[in-house]
Amino acid sequence: MSNDDARDQGRVWDLMKKIGFAMLVTRDGDRLRARPMSAYLARDENMIYFLTDVRHHKDEEIARSPQVNLSFADAGSQKYVSLTGTAAISNDRGKIRELFSTPAKAWWDSAEDPNIRLLKITPDDAEFWDSPGTIVRYVKMAAAAVSGTRPDLGDHRKVAM
Repeated sequence: MSNDDARDQGRVWDLMKKIGFAMLVTRDGDRLRARPMSAYLARDENMIYFLTDVRHHKDEEIARSPQVNLSFADAGSQKYVSLTGTAAISNDRGKIRELFSTPAKAWWDSAEDPNIRLLKITPDDAEFWDSPGTIVRYVKMAAAAVSGTRPDLGDHRKVAM
């Protein structure tokens, strides 16, 4: 792996960590379904985890079609990541207890709730957009419009994970 590839992978992990929440997109037959979820990043494992509820049918969708998309967005700072990966559902109670935190208490009373499952995403590839903030972006677009040039709106790359 080249230094540029390693740097871009690191940028993807850093942006996902900063944003923290992702829209998880699964396939439900011919339809795509998206829902916001809180991500637990394990860069050293090359894994993204989510706690999910077995009663909400994501496990059935993933069993039929394990390819998923995670979309991370911080519109205020103009930072975005779109990641494709392979999902699997697990009932690893030790990992569930490890990840169970205050946000999870909004959905379950304890880590011992039998409805909690672990959603594991192994990243395949990602695309990121890391632009300067909104004001800087507008100034650059206005300057480009006046000068007849294309604005430099930050970094945009595709990354093999």
